[in-house]
Amino acid sequence: MSYVFGPVPSRRLGYSLGVDIVPYKVCTLDCVYCQVGRTTVKTLTRKEWISQELILEDLEKAVSKDEKIDYITFSGSGEPTLNSSLGNMIKRVKEICGIPVAVLTNSTLLYLPEVRNDLMEADLVAPSLDAVATDVFNMLNRPHHDLNVEKIGEGIKSFRKDFLGRIWLEVMIVKGINDSPEELKRIEKMIRDLGADKIQINSVLRPAAEQGIETADRQILEFAKNLFGEKAEIIGEFQKERFGSAQDNIQEAIIQLIKRRPCPVKEICKSLGLHEAVVVKHIGMMLNEGRIKEVIHKDGKYYKAF
Repeated sequence: MSYVFGPVPSRRLGYSLGVDIVPYKVCTLDCVYCQVGRTTVKTLTRKEWISQELILEDLEKAVSKDEKIDYITFSGSGEPTLNSSLGNMIKRVKEICGIPVAVLTNSTLLYLPEVRNDLMEADLVAPSLDAVATDVFNMLNRPHHDLNVEKIGEGIKSFRKDFLGRIWLEVMIVKGINDSPEELKRIEKMIRDLGADKIQINSVLRPAAEQGIETADRQILEFAKNLFGEKAEIIGEFQKERFGSAQDNIQEAIIQLIKRRPCPVKEICKSLGLHEAVVVKHIGMMLNEGRIKEVIHKDGKYYKAF
């Protein structure tokens, strides 16, 4: 499989070329809302889970194409800071091209000096913090047993002291789990001293790892925005348009996209620069062949790869 996917439309980063540097699904958490699915290997062990040479070979091919890319984003099928070669890969990206580098992380390993050092040359780091109360954290994020919220908060704070780039802290709010005023006030108290440049409030818009996970009510998101202060914003649906060329292998391109995150037809069209009729035709063929599946979420159809 390719370790690079996209560019895909991101609600936060514009057109993001994703770089997947851990296998599906190696993570420190097993969040109930995760669009990728259940964690299969829950670990704190850092190693070169996937060869950096294979990843960089794919990346060089991807950036050589004439496509609009706003960020090269280390994210994908698990927690990217678990790959011990992350720091070197960021440096190599800087040598290959001038596109800004972003890292999406769940913050859980920022307490480690070597992880903070690996991230120093990134342009943007987007850590997350979804809960403060231990019972809420355990219910929502289902962490590795050696993790706790205090360690995560201290890690973000330590990283901010030395990191010269931008930090956009994400808070994912899930209805009925971490959306109470009491928990949101606890989150605000912790993030007050973390020094984030932005606080991005998000909620569930795609099929989640667990059934019954719902988008938070709009008034709750507005309450959180007002509570978190002037740096806070609610992340909306991606609106930018782009024009792209047809892919050499349309079905493979679709599968590589929806393997990382479930997508509706219109998002597949935008991401791959394809006409809706073309995407619908290939989706139908792959459904009949059993290569992908259709998921109904909030009365919308999303497609996932097995």
